[in-house]
Amino acid sequence: MSTESKTRYSDAQLAEFRDLIKEKIVAAKEQLDLIESAYRNDSDNGTDDTSPTFKAFDEGSEVMSKETSSQLAIRQEKFIRDLKNALIRIENKTYGVCRVTGKLINPERLKLVPHATLSIEAKNMQA
Repeated sequence: MSTESKTRYSDAQLAEFRDLIKEKIVAAKEQLDLIESAYRNDSDNGTDDTSPTFKAFDEGSEVMSKETSSQLAIRQEKFIRDLKNALIRIENKTYGVCRVTGKLINPERLKLVPHATLSIEAKNMQA
């Protein structure tokens, strides 16, 4: 039976995707913690006053680093939210169905991008 003719993934397949997504959520939360830790600068080495000549450069660099960390944290939070939404679609048994074509999204795509809601065909139509 081809994936084109099915309207949804089997419960066993959905369970596999659920496990994959839960693993990705754990890893994503760990990354988010690291990003937030860097943002808060928890591991300050206490060398603020050792090099006053380069202080202006350091401050600019620190601001840039905090902005970058903040943007990374926002992206990571969105990724976690998207993964959690994918878990909801698994519970509703709508996971893996393209929201444009109504066809099943290729399982290889879902393994790489488990929060995908569009098939490659639908994604290409957007371009």
